[in-house]
Amino acid sequence: MTPESITHRRVLKSAIPIILANASVPILGAVDTGVIGQLGLAAPIGAVGIGAIILSSLYWLFGFLRMGTTGLVAQAVGAKNPAEASALLMRGLIVGGLAGLGLIALHYPLFMLALWISPASDDVESLAWIYLSVRIWAAPAAIAIYALTGWLIGQERMRAVLVLQLGMNLLNITLDIWFVLGLGWGVPGVALATLIAEFSGLALALYLCRDAFAGRAWMNRARIFDRARIARMLVVNGDIMLRSVLLLAAFQAFMFIAAGLGDNALAANQVLMQFIHITAYTLDGFAFAVEALVGAAFGAGAVSTLRRAVYICGLWSAIGAVIMALGFWLLGPWLIDTMSTNVEVRAEARLYMVWVVLGPLIGFSSWFLDGVYIGATETRAMRIAMLQSFAVFVVALLLLVPLWGNHGLWLAMMVFYVARTITLGLRYKGIEAAAYNQSLRPVPTASATD
Repeated sequence: MTPESITHRRVLKSAIPIILANASVPILGAVDTGVIGQLGLAAPIGAVGIGAIILSSLYWLFGFLRMGTTGLVAQAVGAKNPAEASALLMRGLIVGGLAGLGLIALHYPLFMLALWISPASDDVESLAWIYLSVRIWAAPAAIAIYALTGWLIGQERMRAVLVLQLGMNLLNITLDIWFVLGLGWGVPGVALATLIAEFSGLALALYLCRDAFAGRAWMNRARIFDRARIARMLVVNGDIMLRSVLLLAAFQAFMFIAAGLGDNALAANQVLMQFIHITAYTLDGFAFAVEALVGAAFGAGAVSTLRRAVYICGLWSAIGAVIMALGFWLLGPWLIDTMSTNVEVRAEARLYMVWVVLGPLIGFSSWFLDGVYIGATETRAMRIAMLQSFAVFVVALLLLVPLWGNHGLWLAMMVFYVARTITLGLRYKGIEAAAYNQSLRPVPTASATD
């Protein structure tokens, strides 16, 4: 793997399919809401919304499988070790399957707790319970897909990820319409459509990852259950999980504090936060690309190639951020009006629109650097950086919100982005040093059992 092999074309070829795949996610949510909304009742809409949030939050706790698998597989690819890449997929599938079975076993108390935390009317809770009770049976498939997606990204097979995401979502949408509007199954129909789509997605993902099952490495129990490799996987995934929990806590704190600033401020921030989600989904394409490229270069011990991957992916991430900022600046007021019909909320959101324009410009480097560290599996440094950044964020909240209210809240979020960039950026040289050390290790040879 040489620096010349990292081209702008290669980066865009990796990033664009991920951007398109991510774009289908909010579309599915909109269709779910639109289809169930045709029943003409508020309770089914609320039930599907609450149920989807509860399950996505539970599944999200295992999102480390996607990121950790990507970095480790990319390094195995760079080290020309396909046997380890196959073993990594099997470890991910085992963890995903066991995690899903664990959620099924514990679903009753988990759902009781979740509905207690998010109280709603009796009608909504009753329908939400039905929705959750159907969908939970797909938990092993939904979580295992994280590992399969991570494996595909680590192999730089971004088009396969696009095929997987579009295939699942199109099937889900089709079944939504048939079950709800055609057969009149209501909320259980929406849940059943998603369950079938998730199991179908698992089957499609396994087919897309069929190269991992071409040899015998995926059946090599000694390699799959090797203690040292499992320990490394657990450390990597544990660091990513803690980092992700802190990131979620920061966004939850943002919304909780906004709630204390009044209903209009909360509603305006909820509208504006959708802009941040759109930005994250879009720029994730370049973060995923750098995960795969950095991981492969790191596994090969190619420092100059790693550096070029960081440079080119970073450049395109910056270009994407500028485009997003310009788009929000020009179209922001119109987008606000499409998301809310309330005059006061529209006016409130416009007051803070400047932060949404600045968000991509200030935040892109922190999102991009996360991808660099995931690819290099330097997750301990990433975890420490997030702990430091979260502490800075808390201090910023305590100082800025009392002074400037909602403007102070948004400024604190920008400070959080800057803190993440600085804390990750200061540790970047350690990644290149680790990659150089990797180049000094002997190249593994395949055994007869692989």
